[in-house]
Amino acid sequence: MEDAVLSGLKQETRDLTAQLLESMSELDVINTKLIPALDVVGDRYEKEQIFLPQLINSANAACAGFDLIKDRIAKRGGESVSKGTIIMATVEGDIHDIGKNIVRVVLENYGYRVIDLGRDVPPQKVVDTAIAEDVKLVGLSALMTTTVVSMKKTIEALRASGHDCKVFVGGAVLTPEYAMEIGADYYTKDAKASVDVAKEVFG
Repeated sequence: MEDAVLSGLKQETRDLTAQLLESMSELDVINTKLIPALDVVGDRYEKEQIFLPQLINSANAACAGFDLIKDRIAKRGGESVSKGTIIMATVEGDIHDIGKNIVRVVLENYGYRVIDLGRDVPPQKVVDTAIAEDVKLVGLSALMTTTVVSMKKTIEALRASGHDCKVFVGGAVLTPEYAMEIGADYYTKDAKASVDVAKEVFG
């Protein structure tokens, strides 16, 4: 499984998942095969042994396995294996969403349900969705220095609403120090860091 995911082989990962499901439960395949493979991918990416295109290919390969598992559970009418719901949004005024999309795919691969609000998202929409869906973790992305102000406004709006949630932020223009300055709970430099935050928040 690890080799198939690392090589970005979607069909092979799906076929291997199907084989494993003959003798293992869905959660066991996720926890002992798919996620450990993604952990290796994330670790290699952090060490710059692989780069963004490989990371995306590996995430998509793992997705093929996860999709098969989701389909099986849905057909059985079983519970979703979601570990928690996360909102993702590129803040108002910013139309760059490649980074956000990668983070979304990786989080979904780790078993989280992601509500993707897209790009150029007004603060109030983030707040309204967080309250309506009772979301405990919100991820905000900004890639332009001019839109970090929108990120700050979104965090302020979430705090002012009284809704109890954690906020993680990421994007090329951010630093850990600035993330704390604008009121974020976590700064995430990449998709792997976002997963670490989700694990901490949801346990």
